[in-house]
Amino acid sequence: MAEARPNVHRRRLGSALRSLRIAAGLSMEDAAQRLGLSGKSALSKIENGKQRVSGLGLTAFLQIYGVEPEETRTKIKAMATLASSGKRTNLIDEYQEAIQTHGFEEYLHLEGMAAKAESYLHIVPGLLQTEDYASSIVQRSQVWSSKHQVDRFVQLRMARQSALQRDAPLGVSCVLDEAALRRVVGSRAVMKAQLQHLVETAERHDHVVVQVLPFDRGAHPGIDGPFQLLHFPAGPPIALVEARTTSLYLEEDEDVDRYTSTLDALRDQALDVQATRHFLLGLIKDCSP
Repeated sequence: MAEARPNVHRRRLGSALRSLRIAAGLSMEDAAQRLGLSGKSALSKIENGKQRVSGLGLTAFLQIYGVEPEETRTKIKAMATLASSGKRTNLIDEYQEAIQTHGFEEYLHLEGMAAKAESYLHIVPGLLQTEDYASSIVQRSQVWSSKHQVDRFVQLRMARQSALQRDAPLGVSCVLDEAALRRVVGSRAVMKAQLQHLVETAERHDHVVVQVLPFDRGAHPGIDGPFQLLHFPAGPPIALVEARTTSLYLEEDEDVDRYTSTLDALRDQALDVQATRHFLLGLIKDCSP
């Protein structure tokens, strides 16, 4: 079992294994001895997400902790698969010079393993951006110091969109504030192409849902700012709130439930899918010469 930097899914697996140990009535010392680990500290690393667990190792945990229900065993195995996954490593390696923070590297891992991404945003989400729109956004951000870095980050953003085409495609559901669609990013021609791309992508993919929250709906529960929810094949979702220099990942049930209910309320207040389509088509017409 190799040592690893903790991530969200390893922490979750470790927490689940800790709960199973406690339910089995085993102390850390007794469990470590029965598992054949070097000591309490080795088990502590696993339970804190600092140590990977091999497939054989996981089988030993399930046997020694007396985990009988097949549903529980399946859930733990699914969590272990997420914890050990490196499916986005190729993107991180390929575009490393354009990734400015470890927080975004972590996000790439999470997005790659997610089954669904939900959001309330003030700009078009990266997964639904055109290249010209993305380039205009990234250039104006003042985060990247060279044109090469800007170009590479835009290329990374475009590469991420392959998640919509994979065998088990990433579901995308977003509520867009009207400001995201009224603000002219790049030029009127860039915005027209971006709006058309939103309409066409939502029409082409059943797993992409876009709703607009118009100005005339007034105050709303997302007034404090944008956020995202990432859902996974195993375990509860994660809420993500981004600031300019950091990303805050919220895993506690109380926090996630609050953002989930906020997003539900925003969906109720926003235009439905068909009304959103008509709204976007009207904006496209306004962008025409």
